[in-house]
Amino acid sequence: MIASHIPDLRVRFCGIELRNPVLAASGTFGYGVEFEDIVALNKIGGFVTKGLSREAMAGNPAPRLIETAAGMLNAVGLQNVGATEFVKSKLPAIRNLPCVAIANVFGTTIGAYCAVIQTLNEADGIAAYELNASCPNTHNGGMVFGTDPLMLHELVQRAKAVSRRPLIVKLSPNVTSIAVIARAAADAGADALSLVNTFLSLSIDAKTRKARLSHGTGGLSGPAIKPLALRLVYEAAHAVEIPVLGMGGITTAEDAVEFMLAGATAVQVGTASYADPRAVERIAEGLTKWCTRQRVDKIASLTGALEMGPRPPL
Repeated sequence: MIASHIPDLRVRFCGIELRNPVLAASGTFGYGVEFEDIVALNKIGGFVTKGLSREAMAGNPAPRLIETAAGMLNAVGLQNVGATEFVKSKLPAIRNLPCVAIANVFGTTIGAYCAVIQTLNEADGIAAYELNASCPNTHNGGMVFGTDPLMLHELVQRAKAVSRRPLIVKLSPNVTSIAVIARAAADAGADALSLVNTFLSLSIDAKTRKARLSHGTGGLSGPAIKPLALRLVYEAAHAVEIPVLGMGGITTAEDAVEFMLAGATAVQVGTASYADPRAVERIAEGLTKWCTRQRVDKIASLTGALEMGPRPPL
């Protein structure tokens, strides 16, 4: 009996090789070590830590996470231990994990972003930085960095100048043109892009006449946003030459394939981990089965392979 051919799931972006293209998304996988006894980390490509700021943050008061139709609305408020404490108490354990670890970083000023990166530069165990560009710039009236091309360009350029590791820029979907924003990040020196972050949304309790989240608005994620996310990934991937990491409502291996066809080199799984803590592992294993059934020898060949005919005018 001849053994079945095992497809090659390895992918590579900005100098980082992953055993497969499935990563756990920031904010849904803690600092990675919390899932060590739940997920077989040697079967996934890697994970992105929850966002790290210069100082520790407690986040928003409850309620800050609610279920919505086909998704989830959250306003956690970027709760984290702070970059210095992360290096001291979290990173030693992360170094021993059998997969790639990427650190998500954020700030309310460009200086704050750079300070986090400089703190992390001094430690081993991190493969790259993911820059969360969906934060409000307190020096510019609260405008979100990722919604203004000039402001995003300055942020990425400054962050890249101090970074000793590849810089992935995580883009907000709450923009008029994702292509313009993607090009601004790429032109400023980004090594890769990740998208999409959550969609700004609102949920109301009709009986109390109040917002269901203490913060008021929150970020929508989950299967409900998948078609929107696919379109944005497709447009961003066709606007730049650097790799794109896609996310937004991925719950199955075939969802991951769709994002790769749209132009993603790898994908991130987020909200699915709340319903199924082993979702990222299940999806990674599912890709082997999918590629075997579809006779795909190298999963990297799927990236950008969408056959899109001429688009009629809107």
